[in-house]
Amino acid sequence: MSTTICFDFGNTRLKAAIFTNASLIELRVLETGSIQEIEKLVAEFAPEKTILSSVIHHDKALETLLSKSTQFHLLGPSTQINFTTPVGKPETIGADRLALIAAAVDQFPNEHNLVISLGTCITYNFINNTHAFLGGSISPGMQMRFKAMHEQTALLPLISPSNEFPLVGYDTKTNILSGVILGMAAEIDGIITAYEQKYGKFNVLLTGGDISYFVPHLKKRIFADQNLIYKGLYAICEKNN
Repeated sequence: MSTTICFDFGNTRLKAAIFTNASLIELRVLETGSIQEIEKLVAEFAPEKTILSSVIHHDKALETLLSKSTQFHLLGPSTQINFTTPVGKPETIGADRLALIAAAVDQFPNEHNLVISLGTCITYNFINNTHAFLGGSISPGMQMRFKAMHEQTALLPLISPSNEFPLVGYDTKTNILSGVILGMAAEIDGIITAYEQKYGKFNVLLTGGDISYFVPHLKKRIFADQNLIYKGLYAICEKNN
């Protein structure tokens, strides 16, 4: 059996996805992403291959550590990918978006795909049926909206996300939950409709840590996969190692 560890260092969480062959067997949330923590993980699973997708300023010594003990790849502009990027300045495409697009092409080849990721920001990523990434859009994510209302007003509290709220809020908390979550759901449905008018039939892949709050409120047909980014990292790792 071949073991691969795919590291995803995002703005909010640091995670490691462990694959045996092509199957995701475990997902670990890392505490700090320190050298010591990564060393223990590598010692525990003895991976043959590793890949790192990072959108933060991580410790560069991690790359040295992984290069010495595994076949390591750092996801970046020079990465070999299974799609083309005819967008302006392809080197500015975030590593996380590259992984999501790779997963869509790997799972739904020769089809139009719209990948929507719900994290710190919402990213919309469109890949056509010739595997060309055409671009998309970025808007504030759920937690960012909660924080903005709290920090930029005098009295609105900072609340935690919940699916326990009505359409018509009856207090400050439920008003905010209804406005943010149902507002974002309406935004997502509206963006999908706009793409339908331009491209016709395509797959909608929804992913990210916040998807559980939105799947019940979306009217459009979607494929929800919270682990999509890790599957994309695995596909990229295989191609580059």
